[in-house]
Amino acid sequence: MVVLAAGGIGHAVVTGLDTGIGRVDAFKDMKNRPAAGHGTNILLVGTDGRDKVTPADKARYRLGGAPCNCTDTIMLAHISEDRKRVSVVSLPRDSYAELPEHTDATTGERHDGHPVKLNAAYAEGGANLTVRTVERMTGVKIDHYLEVDFTSFMRTVDAIGGVRVCTAKPMKDAYTGLDLPAGTHTLDGGGALQYVRSRHVDGGSDLERMRRQQRFVAAFIDRAAGSGALLNPVRFRQVLDAMAGSVRADQGFGTEEMLALARTMRGLTTASSEFTSVPVGGTGVRIEGVGSTVNWDAERAQELFAAIREDRPLTGKAAEERAGRTLVDVAPSKIRVQVYNGTSVSGLGARADAALRATGFDTTRTPRNADRRDAAHTLVLYDPRWDRSVKSLAAALPGARLRAVEGQGPLMKVTVGADFTEVRPVRAEAPAGEDPAGGGKAVTGDRVVCP
Repeated sequence: MVVLAAGGIGHAVVTGLDTGIGRVDAFKDMKNRPAAGHGTNILLVGTDGRDKVTPADKARYRLGGAPCNCTDTIMLAHISEDRKRVSVVSLPRDSYAELPEHTDATTGERHDGHPVKLNAAYAEGGANLTVRTVERMTGVKIDHYLEVDFTSFMRTVDAIGGVRVCTAKPMKDAYTGLDLPAGTHTLDGGGALQYVRSRHVDGGSDLERMRRQQRFVAAFIDRAAGSGALLNPVRFRQVLDAMAGSVRADQGFGTEEMLALARTMRGLTTASSEFTSVPVGGTGVRIEGVGSTVNWDAERAQELFAAIREDRPLTGKAAEERAGRTLVDVAPSKIRVQVYNGTSVSGLGARADAALRATGFDTTRTPRNADRRDAAHTLVLYDPRWDRSVKSLAAALPGARLRAVEGQGPLMKVTVGADFTEVRPVRAEAPAGEDPAGGGKAVTGDRVVCP
């Protein structure tokens, strides 16, 4: 919605927007909410609204069956306080979640808190319970809520003239009818819906589908900004009309608020948008009465949402360093390390070995005692032919002294001294050719759109 309004067309063009958008009290009676951070946080929800789709489109796009009254897609969009950056975080719909106490929106019954998949929060308590659950899981205060169903999604894509996507290999899903050969394609609304809903391609199920959705949002931003749809009043009105009747927003997210936000975001591009997914610790975790769930990596998820609360960018060297991970040239996994304990402190070598292994280094897992046990300083012996690798290791061992040893080979030898205190987490940039949206790594939109 923010992207679609970002042309600054003027109030006259969108005066009918409020009457066309449904309203929902997403924040009713909410208590004990997270503290407000910096910037604006919008919870974007895609619902299974196949009951509003025409019979012809149901057949064409394989939308048979009854709607689940659940959320098909959940994204948290953060707009920076300076309005120069948008960060989009995908939340797996099968995430393990614990609902707070609530009243069932369908039966009116009062329920105690209980475990569910995240997308079931909508079925039990609609927008309000979904917002409460997401805030509880992320610690991020939601400022606005925006809900889109299948119909509004297809109409909006058609209104901007379709969205261009690129596929490195053929994509086919018998469940949705998606059938794309390798190459570049401009998808209409129906084709776009197939593209973002397909779960039986890529071999990655719902997690890979989230990455595909992120690529699509980046492509949508690129198309909307470059097609003139935001600057042409007639086309812009068509976009708004396409959304009417099948979009819902919170009571406070009205025309004036949308326009005020949009006017400050006219310079938004794919390069100023960034995308990531919640770091996952485990998939296929079966919970009795719930089914197969996705568990978040608690520590990494906490880091991610702290960055959102503090309005920090998720990409770039500064983001990595502020998150406590120094960027290095050679990946730790490619560096073999043997640890020696050069002190009389029992177990210090084992602790150093475990810490290096935890940040990714390929340690021998068999730390040894050094010949001398009075080392004051940590020392790294390395072969000068591996001078790039030793820089990565030195970044993880601040203050360590380096000594070149001709002919030692690729194995790095670390003798831990009395000055050893910690191993700093390090990571390498994704290698060329690697899918930048993979692995939960944050990526700017210009890296995932078609060249």
